[in-house]
Amino acid sequence: MSIKDIRLFGDPVLRTAAAEVTDFDKQLRVLVKDLEDTMLDAPGAGLAAPQIGVGLRVFTYWVDGVLGHLVNPVLDLSDDEQDGPEGCLSMPGLAFDTKRALSVVAKGQNMWGEPVRLEGTQLLARCVQHETDHLDGILFVDRLDPEARREAMRAIREADWFADNPPEVRISPHSTFGRAM
Repeated sequence: MSIKDIRLFGDPVLRTAAAEVTDFDKQLRVLVKDLEDTMLDAPGAGLAAPQIGVGLRVFTYWVDGVLGHLVNPVLDLSDDEQDGPEGCLSMPGLAFDTKRALSVVAKGQNMWGEPVRLEGTQLLARCVQHETDHLDGILFVDRLDPEARREAMRAIREADWFADNPPEVRISPHSTFGRAM
């Protein structure tokens, strides 16, 4: 079991677009295992490689008892939307209502380079969109309307984990607040 530190809001890696995976080797399989172990330990519904400081397009998910991963995701989103609470392991203890597509079809590869197609609605769709955003350097607070975003930023500034870490040190053990993504 290899539990990694989860990077917190303010760490520049969370705002940097991740690189496409081109080598489907042992190193990638170790990364997927590290992501799974860290996500399950936190616990969370999803975890993207940038959240543990790795700039590659890989994420794991654990939704409705299904554990999986996706490499180099490309999403097709429904026009129908859902609005509901969303959290993030990189912002422990915080959740805000966030609009997302109600359903998603995600295409990519598994850790062996084989094609994968993942279809989901509700929580799985939210998770896949949230984690893919991480791969693009986007955080869920970026999706909030201006008033909710101001509230979220105030809550982040007031959070113990933010105040207790200088800006250059945004690494934390895992969230103890439910299943964030």
